[in-house]
Amino acid sequence: MSLIKSISGIRGTIGGKPDTGLTPVDIVKYTSAYATLVKEKGHNKVVIGRDGRISGPIVESLVIATLQSMGIEVINLGLSTTPTVEMAVKYANAGGGIILTASHNPKQWNALKLLDETGEFISAAVGQKVLDLGNANDFTFADVDSLGTVEVNTEYKQRHYDDILAHDLVDKDAIAKKGFKVVVDGINSSGAEYVPDLLKQLGVTDIIVLNGEMNGDFAHNPEPLPAHLTEMTDVIKKEGADVGIVVDPDVDRLAFVNEDGTMFGEEYTLVAVADYILQHKKGNSVSNLSSTRALRDVTEKHGGEYFASAVGEVNVVNMMKANNAVIGGEGNGGIIVPELHYGRDALIGIALFMSHLAKYDGTISALRASYPNYFISKNKIQLTPEIDVDNILLQMAEKYKDENVNTIDGVKIDFAEEWVHLRKSNTEPIIRIYSESASEEKANVLAEKIMGEIRAL
Repeated sequence: MSLIKSISGIRGTIGGKPDTGLTPVDIVKYTSAYATLVKEKGHNKVVIGRDGRISGPIVESLVIATLQSMGIEVINLGLSTTPTVEMAVKYANAGGGIILTASHNPKQWNALKLLDETGEFISAAVGQKVLDLGNANDFTFADVDSLGTVEVNTEYKQRHYDDILAHDLVDKDAIAKKGFKVVVDGINSSGAEYVPDLLKQLGVTDIIVLNGEMNGDFAHNPEPLPAHLTEMTDVIKKEGADVGIVVDPDVDRLAFVNEDGTMFGEEYTLVAVADYILQHKKGNSVSNLSSTRALRDVTEKHGGEYFASAVGEVNVVNMMKANNAVIGGEGNGGIIVPELHYGRDALIGIALFMSHLAKYDGTISALRASYPNYFISKNKIQLTPEIDVDNILLQMAEKYKDENVNTIDGVKIDFAEEWVHLRKSNTEPIIRIYSESASEEKANVLAEKIMGEIRAL
């Protein structure tokens, strides 16, 4: 069992003893601590929503009851998406939000992802306060005359769609005119409902939904990586579809599959959307250190400047704000469009990408071929408690000190024609090793070389 506390939330496997997994005790403790900070800022309203996980209804019940016990007014979106909850915080003028999802983690996991009054993820400093208050049991429940209320809201979903459809660069008419045939992998969660609903409002009528039963019993590993999408590739080729759309369980990550069943590449989701936006609106872009160089190339082609942040949505958002970026995100398929909100949003990503594809004179595979062709190899090494990861990273930085080394988030080593990024995960007990080069073979060779050096240490 695992319980991981970070800027990505309170995340753990369901079951076990308190503080070793995401148990009812941990859920109540950290929800109470979060509610304390919301009230200290003069707010009394919190939005919640969940993905389709098996444990979702239980976690939802615990969170609602705890917030009520803290005297908080709860707006419950029920089955929802991470970006919809983020938008709803602003719609409701709430003091914060809690998203009940472990994102791409397998079904055994769930999490409390915490938002501030702007609908953005709380800072590391606020997150630490939540942990400190929770660990100290430093919170006070309301008396019987001051208990909170619960309002079930089903309207904010459509309001989210409406704001997407109102974006200047979303071209519903162009999409409808193309008559796209689309395959959607709903991965037995919220995307099975939200993605087809949005596509229909964009004018797409020919939609095939895979894994559409929202029971949380994921048909495959929910991370939208090529190895997990064999069913999607088979159906696209069999049905003669134009494009495949894949999201993770909480619909903040987005990947596309080409008409021939090959991967567009989750790294290139952001590249394509950025290309479309920057064609029409000049400005800068941001992604994290583990993202492809292709975004830099596309941004500079359009006269903008590219900036790299530490990994984590909060870090990307902060750098976007600091550099007036018009588009940003993460190479895992996370799209952040600041005109809508500062959060990864697969739904606005779908609308913009489909608009781009509708106006492009060619297939989705041809669109992919129009971009600089880099390959990223994504690997990981499982950690055990006795491993001193920080020391290993220091030794790797020293070993390659004559190269361009960045240590703002783990260790990134930039070589002339390729790079490798080593960092501890915020969400799992692993070291992530991402490498990028001019070919898949070269990226894998670099990754294996570095992983061998780490294992030797």
